[in-house]
Amino acid sequence: MRTNKLVMPFVKWAGGKRQLLGVLSELMPKGSIKSYCEPFVGGGAMLFHLQPDVAYVNDINSELINVYSVIMRDVDGLILELSHFENTREIFYDVRSWDRDKFRYSSLSDIQKAARIIFLNRTCFNGLYRVNNSGEFNSPFGYYRNPNIINAPVLRAVNYYLNSADTHLSSVDYSEVLAKLQKGTFVYLDPPYDPVSDSASFTGYTKGGFSKNEQVRLRECCDDLSSRGIKFMLSNSATDFIMEQYSEYNITVVKAKRAVNSAGDRRGDVDEVVVRNYE
Repeated sequence: MRTNKLVMPFVKWAGGKRQLLGVLSELMPKGSIKSYCEPFVGGGAMLFHLQPDVAYVNDINSELINVYSVIMRDVDGLILELSHFENTREIFYDVRSWDRDKFRYSSLSDIQKAARIIFLNRTCFNGLYRVNNSGEFNSPFGYYRNPNIINAPVLRAVNYYLNSADTHLSSVDYSEVLAKLQKGTFVYLDPPYDPVSDSASFTGYTKGGFSKNEQVRLRECCDDLSSRGIKFMLSNSATDFIMEQYSEYNITVVKAKRAVNSAGDRRGDVDEVVVRNYE
């Protein structure tokens, strides 16, 4: 399959890898990747860069996976639904409040829910997808003059790719996806990062967060992948804890620019690690 440059992330997502694609591509296994798995897909920068023939696409955020599913099934319906939104403070907060009424929200169609996520992502402050402990979207209005709410060419290109490939969408715990993979599948893991300080922790993409115990469980899953002969590459913050967890693997430190953060003074170049179980 030839790659299409219009196939790119349709949402801005904290921790997105678009800026690191050049570096990460150099660290990929040699040869073409036919079967690919991304258990923490987020905005999908790596997935859309590679555009593999077989793709296992997962994220625990079911709202996000619903957007992927709607783009795959009815992109024209989604584009039409997006045309109903306007970039005003009043409409933003009304749309944001939809999930406060559980009965009302459950009555919405998948297309309406997907359009809501894209609209809020494009118009909220700094593109920061964040939910509270009840799972309700709570990022504030962004006051952007002319946000690109409807990027129809990109949405249609993503639709074409997802339907051209053998695409498997899911929203389950990452370990369930990894346990079913066959040898020959390449896995890219981009989990919530280990915080570099107590104040740097951000776990608002889904309810619950990602603790150090979860980081250990993920490393154990990576050990299992290795024992089964499945190649993986993992990104995380360059903390002593992560360095110790993956000390038996190949570790490369890279510089990444943190662009999505509610505090401007916390954006900038930071050290990240790329962990591989191959040369």
